[in-house]
Amino acid sequence: MSVREFILSDKNWYRFGRHLLFWFFWGGYFAITRQLNPVIYMTTGKFPEFWKSIIETFFFLFPQTFLVYPTLYFILPYYVFRQKYVQGALWFIFFYFVALLVHAIVLINIPWDKVPWISTAQLFLTTTTLYQKFFMAYLGSIQGSITAVALASSFKMFKHYYLKSLRNQQLQKENSEAQLRLLMAQVQPHFMFNTLNNIYSQAQEESPKSAKMILELSHILRYILDEGKKDWVPLENELQMVVDYLNLEKIRYDNKLDLHYSFPNSTGDQLIAPLLLLPLVENCFKHGASKMIDNPWINIKSELQGTTFSIKLMNGKKNMIASDKYRKGTGIENVRRRLALLYPNKHALEVKDDVDVFIVNLNIELDSKDSVETNMENESFQEYETI
Repeated sequence: MSVREFILSDKNWYRFGRHLLFWFFWGGYFAITRQLNPVIYMTTGKFPEFWKSIIETFFFLFPQTFLVYPTLYFILPYYVFRQKYVQGALWFIFFYFVALLVHAIVLINIPWDKVPWISTAQLFLTTTTLYQKFFMAYLGSIQGSITAVALASSFKMFKHYYLKSLRNQQLQKENSEAQLRLLMAQVQPHFMFNTLNNIYSQAQEESPKSAKMILELSHILRYILDEGKKDWVPLENELQMVVDYLNLEKIRYDNKLDLHYSFPNSTGDQLIAPLLLLPLVENCFKHGASKMIDNPWINIKSELQGTTFSIKLMNGKKNMIASDKYRKGTGIENVRRRLALLYPNKHALEVKDDVDVFIVNLNIELDSKDSVETNMENESFQEYETI
């Protein structure tokens, strides 16, 4: 286990270890400061025993958890990291009073007459009214609670922005590689399209079927060259490109392929990463229909409910042991990597490989054009803040 893995891993064991280590050091520091309290030394002429300071420290650390953990797992991710500072501040005040209430309940119910050696015992033994007890609890709660929150939050924010930086670097690397591949593929694109147009014009007279295939191919190539270099494209355009590809394959297979597909009639202003769906559709043909001699079939169904886009791809396949190896090394694994980078915690990809059927279920939480622009502005602002 490396230090980096211990700090950044999301495994439950590592997370538990990090929290345990934090409270161990913070509690140890808190106990030492209470043991070396000069007021106690001036009053009694000696410092309290260390184990007694540890017990006393627990009465202060336990209420702090009611402020620290809501800050770490509610206020920071849902408000601070989303620039909702006013709401975050209001929630912080609310949880501070919750922690204060817990602290008051703990301190009020301690039998102070049985633990007179605790430094604050005499203070609570001399308080009579409930107001005085709450006031003493307030004084006790401000001893370290803000510092504990500040320390824990700093670790949380360091991890958040460090992981975000790593993710941005990985995205930049992926984009650079994709742009390089795109540039390598863009060798004289005008020449290529002019040539396709010439072939299409000639094929219209001699072979109408070939002409139609050339037309569909030119649509796909133009989409790849024009839209493939963008970060986001309208979902409608992406689905139209898939339809063009399916039409091209239908012509190639003629009547030998049982192909059924359905796509949403309206996609609104939802955006999607370009060329994300094509590898999944291509996979149906490459490792499904093309491998089957008898009755190849493909069924594709997609829906858009609100901002959730779902697509289910099913294709028959030949029962081949080697097919798994080829599948995992091509389109689906590339899509899985892109989804992890582009849609973290906003997608679900399920792959099921049965004896005679291959099923892919994909659900993505898409963003509209306005929300993408807003997110880009927020990310730019966050990056500015971290400099």
